[in-house]
Amino acid sequence: MKAFFDDRQRLHDPKHFMANGQVLPSPEQPRRIEVLKAAAEEAGCVFEAPGDAGLGPIAALHSAEYLTFLRNIYTRWQRIPDAGPEVIPNIHPANRGDGYPKSAIGQAGYHQADTACPIAEGTFDAAYWSAQAAISGADFIASGTGPAYALSRPPGHHAFADLAGGFCFLNNSGIAAERLRMAGFRPAILDVDVHHGNGTQGIFYARDDVLTVSIHADPARFYPFFWGHAQERGEGRGLGCNLNLPLPRGTDDAAYLTALETALERVRNFGADALVVALGLDASIDDPFQGLAVTQDGFARIGAAIARAGVPTLFVQEGGYLSASLGANLGRVLGGFLEG
Repeated sequence: MKAFFDDRQRLHDPKHFMANGQVLPSPEQPRRIEVLKAAAEEAGCVFEAPGDAGLGPIAALHSAEYLTFLRNIYTRWQRIPDAGPEVIPNIHPANRGDGYPKSAIGQAGYHQADTACPIAEGTFDAAYWSAQAAISGADFIASGTGPAYALSRPPGHHAFADLAGGFCFLNNSGIAAERLRMAGFRPAILDVDVHHGNGTQGIFYARDDVLTVSIHADPARFYPFFWGHAQERGEGRGLGCNLNLPLPRGTDDAAYLTALETALERVRNFGADALVVALGLDASIDDPFQGLAVTQDGFARIGAAIARAGVPTLFVQEGGYLSASLGANLGRVLGGFLEG
């Protein structure tokens, strides 16, 4: 399987993460790259650096205002007297229609949903090349050569068109799907991360040309809390083109795979001819977030079920955090897919 990764994706090294009122080390560490890359190579992936498709495919989903913010905010932040080493918001608008301030502090609050997406000197470059890995993966499967894996880190599925959040800055899976759509495909995004892909849902919610499906821990008591509920089905032309399958905390392999069959049936009925899998591995029973309880065997069966769908597939890395089984879980998904 062809795989894509650029060394500049290591430049994002967040130090700040707040959970339950405590400031903790970020789980989204550059060390994830080493574990995931080694596991992908062991599963048969051959890596190459992505090409540079420029800002166009990224700006197809993200507003110019937001990209201007991401590119410039770290430099602006450093001009604030006694500013911290990372851009972290402390105030947010009540809704997206509120006024757009001129200050760096106010714009940080507007464009960063939470404290889990700190921006430092290398953040934009890392996010840019993470997106380019997904774009190259989309171009590869569009060529009809075979499936592909994009080791996109930092991840992307919590990023909206103009809003970062949950470790995410650019919506890599959405960018890949839009790239495929513009190449003449009818793509679906299947998100198997333990957290709902709220940014992906938000970007495509009123559209009927990209299907979005997410299997995740029930957000009633789990991040991202405000999105991912079963009644969210899309709006306008997109009504019926968004499917959320929230699962109880601790859901095991059998129940997860039942939900996956429902998800894949929706992909088939959408008539998708390209599939972007937002590949979170944090549904693992060993993941530090402890949302679901999928085993290594379960991940192999997930990969095999996706293969049986028979749709050209791009895997784009989302979550999955450092644990004894992180690498094995990736290897089992990719191995299960290739065997399937």
